[in-house]
Amino acid sequence: MTPARQDYAFPFRIDTVSQQTAQAGYAAHVDQMIRQLLLTDPGERIDLPQFGCGLRSLVFAPNSDALAATVKLRVIQGLTQWLAGIVNVVEVTTGAAPGGPPLDPGTLQVTVMYTLVETQTNQAVTVAIG
Repeated sequence: MTPARQDYAFPFRIDTVSQQTAQAGYAAHVDQMIRQLLLTDPGERIDLPQFGCGLRSLVFAPNSDALAATVKLRVIQGLTQWLAGIVNVVEVTTGAAPGGPPLDPGTLQVTVMYTLVETQTNQAVTVAIG
């Protein structure tokens, strides 16, 4: 039987029980990588200055269909560059969307639906920005 795949947990930390680098299972690691990409601004990481989507720079932009389209484009470009091959669908919902989920005014909700390569199971990550 093959042991379950383990990767470094994010945020990086020392596990209090083992006194070693904290580990995360494969599914949790992929979820953490997507969240890192969505919530990191380009230039924020010294070792990877291009990493990130820059969504926080759009926080004060007027909430509109154009903003939702810009966010979707940035997310798709970032995911394609850094996590190619796993993303199925990216949805961006605004607080102003009729019939959408109840969001605070000025909030965007980004949902990334993806397939775990190792297990071929579908997963989703949702992040609210605003």
